Amino acid sequence: MRVAIADDDSIVCSSLSTILEATGTADVAWTANAGADTVTRYEKDAPDVLLVDVQMPGMNGLEASELILTAHPDARILVLTTFADESYIAKALEIGTKGYLIKQDVSSVIPAVQAVMAGQVVMGAEVLNKLRTGVQPMATRTLLDADCNGLNEIPERFANLTEREREVLELVAEGLDNREIATKLFLSEGTVRNRISDILAKTNISNRTKLAVEWLSCQ
Repeated sequence: MRVAIADDDSIVCSSLSTILEATGTADVAWTANAGADTVTRYEKDAPDVLLVDVQMPGMNGLEASELILTAHPDARILVLTTFADESYIAKALEIGTKGYLIKQDVSSVIPAVQAVMAGQVVMGAEVLNKLRTGVQPMATRTLLDADCNGLNEIPERFANLTEREREVLELVAEGLDNREIATKLFLSEGTVRNRISDILAKTNISNRTKLAVEWLSCQ
């Protein structure tokens, strides 16, 4: 696995590089300390996973991520930052990053990178707690289904899903990848992919990350 790191702090880049390479988790392809440089480097040498901080000089990490994802929708980008700001979380979900992790414990980066590489969505515990407890401000709420309203009932957006589709959705929200879902439900990976595509179409949700977050917000 090849990973790239974008962070305005060169010490953070160096520390993460050492951890990833020393543990045999990944080879670090390159590092960048500014948003514009991140976009340029990605175009020249796309890694398997990009770790990106939010606050960087000039173009911030989310703006850089949006440009990359617009050109490369399949890019695996994991936001790694010290800021649990709801507007940042909302933007990260909106543009389709693969997760949002708070820099509380550097050791959590390794399983997070591995999970993103495997196709899973990664949300830090602090982020999930905000989504589950319904304390999101309006900036985040606008990304979530207005029908949820904090009620323990199936919102209108998910009402037309079959029982099997809801089972698949629940496992997507738990962060399982297609292979794990297939194993758990005794389905083929192709069937799981088709089910998820059907769910996205029925709910009019654009990507797997938003799907997981919106479902969690209604629980």
